[in-house]
Amino acid sequence: MSAIWNPWHGCEKYSEGCAHCYVYRRDESVGRDASTVYKTKNFDLPLRRKRDGSFVLPPGETVYACMTSDFFLPAADGFRADAWQMIRARQDLRFIIITKRIVRFADCAPPDWGAGWANVTLTCTVESEKQCRIRMPVFQTVPAARKQICCEPLLEPVDLSPYLDGISLVIVGGESGSDARICRWTWVLDLHRQCAQAGVPFYFKQTGARFEKDGKVFLIPRSRQLSQASKARQMYFSGGMEHES
Repeated sequence: MSAIWNPWHGCEKYSEGCAHCYVYRRDESVGRDASTVYKTKNFDLPLRRKRDGSFVLPPGETVYACMTSDFFLPAADGFRADAWQMIRARQDLRFIIITKRIVRFADCAPPDWGAGWANVTLTCTVESEKQCRIRMPVFQTVPAARKQICCEPLLEPVDLSPYLDGISLVIVGGESGSDARICRWTWVLDLHRQCAQAGVPFYFKQTGARFEKDGKVFLIPRSRQLSQASKARQMYFSGGMEHES
C-alpha cells in the first residue's frame, strides 16, 4: 500500500524539467498561483489517528512526500523541522522523498541523520545530462539508507553509468500534458542498458504524452501512458509493442 503526504503545497520552477510542471498546470486551471507555498491541512498526516486510536497511515505503508512541492524547497525551510520530526516518529512507515534540490541536502538534513534513517528513501530527479552532472556528484556524497534516481521527465539522453553505485532503483518516464516534450525509446533503452550493466533495478514508469519510437511520434492519452510503458517493457524482452496514435 502507498499514500501521498503533501505537508506543503506550491513550488518554484528550478530547472528545465519544471517548464511544464503538472502542479502549475493544475493550479492554473483553478485560478491558483502554484508559486505560492503554504502548509497544507494534511501537514500532520503521519501522526493523525482515527477514532479508534489507530494511525490513519497504517504501519508498513509507503508514503510519497511532497508530491506537489519539493521537500528541500527554500520557501519551506520554516516547515521542514516539524516534518522531519514526524518522519522520525513514524519508523514503521517508509517515506520516499523525491527532489530536484539535492544540492541543498546538507543544509536541510536533521542533526541526527547520520548515515541515513532506515525509513527514508532519497530519490534524486535527473531530467537532462546537464542536471545529471550537477546533481549526481552531490547525490553520491549524501548518506542514505536507500537511494533512487528518477529520470522523469526524461528530456534527452542521460549517462548515469558513473553514478549507479549504491542506487537501489532507476525510474524513467516521459512528460505529460498538452505541451509535453518528446521522450524517445532509444533514451529509455540506453538507460536500461546502463542499469543492467551495473546490476541496478530499472522501471519504465510512463511514456509521457509524446513518445518516439523508430522515427515515429505517438500521441498517447494520459490514461494510457502507464499501460503503454508496461507494454514497452514487455517489448524490450519479447520484441513487440502496441502503440497509440
